[in-house]
Amino acid sequence: MLSPTRARATLLAAGAGVAALLIGSLAATPSQAADQESCRPDGLYETPGVAVPYCSVYDSEGREKMGADHPRRVIGYFTNWRTGKDGKPAYLASDIPWDKVTHLNYAFAHVDGAHRISVGGDGPDNASTGMTWPGVAGAEMDPGLPYKGHFNLLNKFKKQHPNVKTMVSVGGWAETGGYFDDSGKRVDSGGFYSMATNADGSVNQAGINTFADSTVDFIKKYGFNGVDIDYEYPTTMKDAGNPLDWTLSNARRAGLVKSYAALMKTLREKLDRASATDGKHYLLSVAAPSSGYLLRGMETFQVQKYLDYVNIMSYDLHGAWNEYVGPNAALFDDGKDAELAQASVYSTSQYGGTGYLNTDWAYHYFRGSMPSGRINIGLPYYTRGFKNVQGGTNGLWGRAASTDCPAGAGLTKCGDGAVGIDNLWHDQDTAGKEAPAGSNPMWHAKNLEKGVVGDYVTDYGFAADTKLTGTYVRNYDSTLVAPWLWNAEKKVFLSTEDEQSVKTKADYVADKGIGGTMIWELAGDYDWNAAKGQYEPGSTLTSTMYDTFKSAAPYGAKRSTVDLPARALDIDVSFDQFPLGDSNYPISPKLKITNNTKATLPGGTEFQFDYATSAPANAKDQSGFGTTIVRSDHTAANNIGGLKGDYNRVSLKLPAWQSLAPGASVQVDFVYYLPTSTPSNWTVTFGGQSYALAADLARGTTVVEPGGSTPSPDPTGTTGPSPDPTGGTCAAAAWSASAEYGAGATVSHGAHQWKAKWWTKGETPGSTGEWGVWQDLGAC
Repeated sequence: MLSPTRARATLLAAGAGVAALLIGSLAATPSQAADQESCRPDGLYETPGVAVPYCSVYDSEGREKMGADHPRRVIGYFTNWRTGKDGKPAYLASDIPWDKVTHLNYAFAHVDGAHRISVGGDGPDNASTGMTWPGVAGAEMDPGLPYKGHFNLLNKFKKQHPNVKTMVSVGGWAETGGYFDDSGKRVDSGGFYSMATNADGSVNQAGINTFADSTVDFIKKYGFNGVDIDYEYPTTMKDAGNPLDWTLSNARRAGLVKSYAALMKTLREKLDRASATDGKHYLLSVAAPSSGYLLRGMETFQVQKYLDYVNIMSYDLHGAWNEYVGPNAALFDDGKDAELAQASVYSTSQYGGTGYLNTDWAYHYFRGSMPSGRINIGLPYYTRGFKNVQGGTNGLWGRAASTDCPAGAGLTKCGDGAVGIDNLWHDQDTAGKEAPAGSNPMWHAKNLEKGVVGDYVTDYGFAADTKLTGTYVRNYDSTLVAPWLWNAEKKVFLSTEDEQSVKTKADYVADKGIGGTMIWELAGDYDWNAAKGQYEPGSTLTSTMYDTFKSAAPYGAKRSTVDLPARALDIDVSFDQFPLGDSNYPISPKLKITNNTKATLPGGTEFQFDYATSAPANAKDQSGFGTTIVRSDHTAANNIGGLKGDYNRVSLKLPAWQSLAPGASVQVDFVYYLPTSTPSNWTVTFGGQSYALAADLARGTTVVEPGGSTPSPDPTGTTGPSPDPTGGTCAAAAWSASAEYGAGATVSHGAHQWKAKWWTKGETPGSTGEWGVWQDLGAC
C-alpha cells in the first residue's frame, strides 16, 4: 500500500537568519540533577553524564506544563507556503488561534545537500526569514528581531502567548528524500535517506552529526523549543514513501531502521547537552505513521525512548493510492474495511480479527512502549476522496479503480481520485498534471455540503459562475467515527471531519489519558461567515478540542498499569534481526537477553513483559522458553469499536538446565503476528525476588545488584528516589499471617520492607512475585 501522508504544495524558497537570545545556566550539581530527575517523563532516555533541566518543561509527575487551561496538547502544523503571494488565500501566524493551541509545528525545513538543516537561501522572497506582508493586519514585523518572515511572526506572537511552544518540523512527504531550491525546483539530494544511511546500508554517523549539530544551532537561532522529525519513512517495506525517493530509499532499506535509531539518539543527546547549557529542556518529537503495513517494516519502533512525545499520523488510512474507498481517519475498525477484507485480515485466525487501519489501533501500537501522555493522535483538516465509486453504502467500502495513475508513481493500478472542484488542494504530478486525490480544506468541504460555491474558487482557477453538479450529502458512521460526503450523481466520495467526529475523538483522548492531538494542518479549519453565506478558514474544530480538553484530568504519565518493583537490575533486552519487508511475516525477531549484573541468573529465572494489544495475544517462542500469555487486557474476538485494554503480559523462563552468567547473553526466537512497539514493563524474578530492568527507564527505580547491593549513585540522576536498599534496621512491624492489612500498610519480612497494594490477609510477602499484593520496598 502506498500511503502518502503529506500531500503538499511546492515550497517557497526559505532561508537562514540571525541569532536569538540564549538562556545560560551554571552546570547542575548532583543534588540539582536529582531534583530534575523527579520531572523526567516515564521511559524517557537520559544522556549519560548530562543533568537535563526537565523541570523547565515538566512537573514533578513528569507531565508537560502547558498552562492551566491546557492539560492536553493541541499541536497544530503551520505551513510556510500559504503566504498569499500566489494569489490563493493566505494563512499567517496572525490567523492561528493562539489561545487554543499548545504547540506549533512549523512545516517544513529540510535536509540540504550538505546534510544540514535548512529553510533555503536568505532574501525577501524567503517565506521563513525574509518575506513581509505590508498592510495585512496582525502581520506587522517585530522590529526587535533580526529576521523577518514567518519566524519573526511566530516569535512575536509567542511573546503574547508564552505557554505555546514552537517546533521546527523537518522533512514531510515532499522533502524526506530531497528539497525544493529557491526557484521551487526539487533537488533529489537524498535528504534523510543519504544523511543518515550510507549507500551500503551502514549508519552515516558523520552525516547524522552534521545534521544534529546544525539543528541545535538552528533552533537556538530562531527561537524554537525543539525539533520535530517528519521522516517518511524509515521502513524496510519496499516502495514505501514518496515515489520520487524510491531510487535512494529502496537501495538502503536494510539499514534504514538502524540509522533512524542512530539519528534520534544523536539528536536526543545533542539536544540534552544544549539543554543543560541553556537551562531549558529542548523537545524532540516525530511524526510517525499509523499504517500497520508501514510499521511492520519499522521493527519495534526503537526510537520511542528518545522522544518527548510521538505524533501519530492517524490519517491517510485510505486514499487514491489504491481502489478501496474508506475513511481518511476512522477512529475505530468496523470489521468491514474492504482493503483488509481483500487481504484476508478478518478471516486469518492469527490476526485475531484485528483491523489495523484506524486511529485506535495505532494508538495502542505506541501505548505498548510509552505512557499514554507521551502519545498524540493526528486529525486531518483536509479530505481524501474518490470519483466513479462503485458499490458500498453511499460509497463507503466501495471501490474506485483506475489505471490512470499519477506520473512518477510507479504504479499500474491505483484509485480513481476525485478532481476539479472536488480536489481544491491538489498537487501536481511530475508531468505537471493535477494529481487526483480528493484533497480539500474542510472549509471547502463544508461549502460543498451546503451547495455553496465560495468566492475563493476563482483563486484556484475556477470561473466565478461555477455550478456544482449533484448534491453532497453528509453521512456519518458512529462505529467508525467517520463522516463523509456522498454525491450520488457524480459517484464522488469525500472523507471529512466535522464537529461531531472531532468532539468524539477529543472525548476519546480525554478518556484514555492520551497526551493530546496533532493537526495537519491548521489552515483547513473553518468558520461560518454569515455576511458572505459561506464557510471560510477559521478555528471551529480546534476550539472543539480546546473546549473538551480544558476541563480534562491530567494525562496518563505512567507507562505500566500496575506497580513495578522499585529495584532494577542491569539486564539488557533487545529485539533485532527482523526479516526485511514482506518477508517479515509472521513477525519473527530474535529476542536477546544480556546479563550485565555481577550475579549468575539461575535456570528457571522468569522474565515478564508487556506488549501492545495492537498484536493479538498469541505471541510464542521457538526456543524452549515456554512463552505464555499470563494476562491480556483485550479478550474480544476482534477490535470492532476499539481495543479494550493496553497490554498482553508475557512470561518466559530460562530453561531449567540453562543459567546466564555475568556478561553472557541468550537468544530467543520470538514470533508474533501484528506490529507492536518495543515491549516494556519488564520484570525478572529468581530466588524469591522480583526486579525491574534498568533499560526500561522507568521513573522511581534504583539500579541494584541481585540481593540488594546498590552501585555508586549516578550524579546525573538517572535513577529515581527509592527506599535505601543497603541495609539497616527494619522500621516497619513484622508481617503476621493472622493480621489483616489495608492498602498502603507496610511490614517487614525476610529483611525487606513491603507495602500492601490492597487489603490482604495470610499472603506471605515475596511469595507471589510482583503481581501479588505485596510491593517490595527493598532491603532493611
